[in-house]
Amino acid sequence: DVNESKVALDIDWSDVFKHAHSVSKTNPFWNELSASNPFVHDIAASNRNKNNKYLSILKEKPYLFTKVSSNRDSLASSGDELDIDCLLRRTSARRSGRSKSVSDFLDIVDNRRFNPHKTAPQKTSASAVTRLQNDREAYKMAWLSQRQLTRSCLDLEAMSHSPGWAQTQATDIHVVCKLNHEGGSVQLPDSDINIHVPVGHVLPGEFQEVGLKAILNPPSSFNNELSSTVSPLIELTLSNLNTREAIFLEVKVAAKVKNDPLSQVMSDIVCFFSHNKEGPFKKLENCYTYQDTIQVKLTDLSHIMYAVIAVQANKIQPPATTVWDYIQRTVSVGIYGPKYIHPSFTAVFTVFGHNYIPEKLTICDIKKGGKSMPPVVFQLWGKHTFLLEKPQDLKISLVSCDPDFEVKTEDQSKNIKEEELKTGEMIRQQFLFSMLGCREMHFFVFLVQIKVLKSSQVTQFHVTTPDPAPKLSGIINRPKRLQNRKEIKSAPLLLIPTVKYPKFQDKTLSVNAYGVALKTVLRQNKIDYLLEYFKGDTIALLGEDKVKAIGQTKIKEWYVGVLRRKIGLVHCKNVKVISKEQAMDTADSELTTRNLVEQIALPFKKLTYIYSVVLSRVSESVYDWRALAEVLGYSHMSLEDFNEAHVEKESERVAHVVKRMKEDCHANKKKRLFLYELIVALLKIDCQGLVARLTQDTIILTSAVKLGKYWRELAEKVARLTKQQIEAYEVPHQGKNGVVALEMMWKPAYDFLYTWSAHYGDSYRDVLQDLQSALDKMKNPVTKHWRELTGTLILVNCMEVLRASAFSKMEEEE
Repeated sequence: DVNESKVALDIDWSDVFKHAHSVSKTNPFWNELSASNPFVHDIAASNRNKNNKYLSILKEKPYLFTKVSSNRDSLASSGDELDIDCLLRRTSARRSGRSKSVSDFLDIVDNRRFNPHKTAPQKTSASAVTRLQNDREAYKMAWLSQRQLTRSCLDLEAMSHSPGWAQTQATDIHVVCKLNHEGGSVQLPDSDINIHVPVGHVLPGEFQEVGLKAILNPPSSFNNELSSTVSPLIELTLSNLNTREAIFLEVKVAAKVKNDPLSQVMSDIVCFFSHNKEGPFKKLENCYTYQDTIQVKLTDLSHIMYAVIAVQANKIQPPATTVWDYIQRTVSVGIYGPKYIHPSFTAVFTVFGHNYIPEKLTICDIKKGGKSMPPVVFQLWGKHTFLLEKPQDLKISLVSCDPDFEVKTEDQSKNIKEEELKTGEMIRQQFLFSMLGCREMHFFVFLVQIKVLKSSQVTQFHVTTPDPAPKLSGIINRPKRLQNRKEIKSAPLLLIPTVKYPKFQDKTLSVNAYGVALKTVLRQNKIDYLLEYFKGDTIALLGEDKVKAIGQTKIKEWYVGVLRRKIGLVHCKNVKVISKEQAMDTADSELTTRNLVEQIALPFKKLTYIYSVVLSRVSESVYDWRALAEVLGYSHMSLEDFNEAHVEKESERVAHVVKRMKEDCHANKKKRLFLYELIVALLKIDCQGLVARLTQDTIILTSAVKLGKYWRELAEKVARLTKQQIEAYEVPHQGKNGVVALEMMWKPAYDFLYTWSAHYGDSYRDVLQDLQSALDKMKNPVTKHWRELTGTLILVNCMEVLRASAFSKMEEEE
């Protein structure tokens, strides 16, 4: 509100800045803090250089927002300057005392209403103060609009771990330039939007202040079948209307009309102009267009004006359906995130209906812990443009290229609807990244993939994150009373929910369907995971789902079956399926749950794995070290067996058990295999979700190693990658000679398979099955000799029958 902003500007803040200058002498954290907080940095700089011209707007305009001061409750220019003891004592029950937001500051203001004697007299008018104090929302808006920050943070140590809310930054980007009678040009930063002011626009001795601002969402009325906006809504301000010459607006837009005669006749790039943001807009005739650039002569000048560029069609002539059919339209996307990365952070994928991608973007719908956060300003991490023939559904995927980080499962892919693109408005999709384990923070690279759902068009690009937040070493020396308070507040965060794992029962499998062999199948060259049988044999079928895999020469459909205590695949056409009641003799097809677990885990004896990834996944996903220790054969272990470094967290205890088993397996390599024994143990405590993730991880890695240079053929088949896209995967792994060594070829293969598999989300069965089918269809299938992928398909298809038989509900209730 304009009136509230004026009130905020009329208040004396001189005492506050006296306090700010004195803080730099008494605050031992000032130098460290100013490195990451540009507002504090400005104040600190002003003490060192009185004539510094790069000072904060608050020092240039010291009457910027309401002053409320007292001996203990003074609101100063940055959160660290507040009286921490007082604020923590006033913390509401629903919020931790570690940090304070705008709402907390407003609570203090509310308290002052009931304690007026504590508040120092104000230099502003009584009515202004009354209006702000009685209208909580008015105070909030005046405070936020002038302060232009995202959030204040009191706990200085937490600044290096917070999700990025603690940086003080401007929320709007615009430019104002003062020109004399000689004229000049004004450009909006990081854009192709320019204002050209000719010589003699104003009289000699007079000046013109030209302001430019881009409003990212253009008017919705210009986006329909006949029209589509290709620029942001441009706000133009002038200070002096005593002018002699017109000015020119020049904009490079996100489209150009196709060269064919029909498109040239049926459509045109035009400019709409208004003196009001809401319109009405009129079409300007003084326009000159060259390909994707338009220049507009503005003669009807006022103090504030609005313009938007659009492509407009006279009418739609079949086979065209929208104005998009007459133009070559580019779509611009930007990836935004916090200034520094943290163990858990949000990246925002943003689609723009124009080619202006701002360096900073205000995000208002970030959520943390299920609660909405205050508006936060994110930085541009990367951008990309691509041609889109017409509005259509898009699938967006973000995949980490670093094993230390992952995208939250439900966020790995998002869809953008055709109707959203037609509106021309900015579209945002949030992706939550998190760090795996407790490793040291570092920047990393992730892949962004945009897929057009109705075609094979795929666009992808890589984005590099910023560095982690700088550590504030001075924090460790702060007073013990604050350290103790923080420990008390943080204690509940260390609690881990108690998880009771079911007890594994070794008993005969419960089977509902059988298959009678219609022919005898005996192979001279034995093939792993394929059953052999005689005509008339009764085979237990572990589920009705079919597996597609290559046999000796052809790809066939198979059932997972059991015969003579062996699990394997049987060709669907070679058996007649019957019910349990119809089966006569099932003695040869019986199997215990213990034998089932030991057999379906057999592929892990030959799969390649990364130990650190396995360790982190298990330690984060298993919540009872005793349960894991018991199934691994370490039931004798007790808390005394852990040293002091492993008793604080349950995840560290689980990791200790896994490391102990790894060491024992390493000492007895001939008889024990680490990954195989671990998978058996996890299946025995019903950690099927974890087993599925480990299965996919190891299959992707082993497949990459087996493929080597032949990954290119696979990439062309399953993702239709071009040679340029394949080269993009190989560039990071090239040697000095510009070629990827054969022994290193597994790395681009892994990058591709990891990216490809991430599109499936939680559908690990589909990943394994589609990978099996794709490898089987290659010219020289590696799956003819390497059968472990087929073995893992047997594993995932047996999980349901295992759970139903080995973990009965009655046993759990007892």
